[in-house]
Amino acid sequence: MLNTAKLLILMAGLTGLLYAVCSLFNIPPVFALLFALVPNLIAYFYSDKIVLSSYGARIVTEAEAPELYRIVSRVAERANIPMPRVALINTQTPNAFATGRSPKKAVVAVTLGIMELLNEQELEGVIAHEIGHVKHRDILTGSIVATIAGAIVYMTHMLQWGLIFGGGRDNDNPGGFVGSLLAIIVAPIAASIIQMAISRQNEYKADEAGALYSNPVYLANALNKLEKGVTAYPLKNGNQATAHMFIVNPFRGRDFANLFSTHPATADRINKLMEMAGNPKYLR
Repeated sequence: MLNTAKLLILMAGLTGLLYAVCSLFNIPPVFALLFALVPNLIAYFYSDKIVLSSYGARIVTEAEAPELYRIVSRVAERANIPMPRVALINTQTPNAFATGRSPKKAVVAVTLGIMELLNEQELEGVIAHEIGHVKHRDILTGSIVATIAGAIVYMTHMLQWGLIFGGGRDNDNPGGFVGSLLAIIVAPIAASIIQMAISRQNEYKADEAGALYSNPVYLANALNKLEKGVTAYPLKNGNQATAHMFIVNPFRGRDFANLFSTHPATADRINKLMEMAGNPKYLR
């Protein structure tokens, strides 16, 4: 409930920022949203194919990965969702992600590295986290957030070109020019910070789901191993824009500030999970 409330507050802040930027142009926000909607609609309907293809993920059958299938099936049954498709990624970077716009279209992808690093219990904890993303329809949330954030960036670009060609330079109102200039600089940064904060809230919610559908200690142990594993074997080829999809940031060393990180600090996530371990609600 608390995580959901935080998520709603952050999304409200993002929407309010869009209205504030649009008010500088006296343009209805709906126009900005329409311009940002098309690419995000494409991403929403084809995100699974796009991201799986970009990482060379291969859909596998139960005969090819029986242990993995058994774990995914068990957790999906606990979460009361259809059995997702299962994919393997040929990389030693230990990680996993889920994609698909609905539980019926979901895919859970894991790397060969994570299969080698984790035991069955820890892998179950990771799968439960990813099933949590599917259950919460985080792809939908991410698409909405990306649309609003994209609209803000689009409007500030318009504002920037307007200033370049003199549209915002009013000698009688220098404050308007300064305000527009500040909006160009601050609004995209603020939108990115809120977008990252929403991503972090989704991670906390998925961690709680991992505790509920598996065991908080399993997931905590997995995160501890993954943090070290990704540091040793960071993902070398990939798109930084997809970092939020993975259970831990696969691009170790590229985040220059925790403020812009798509994930909460792993130590903080582990501490929260260990707190859940004291609650019988989360223990199987």
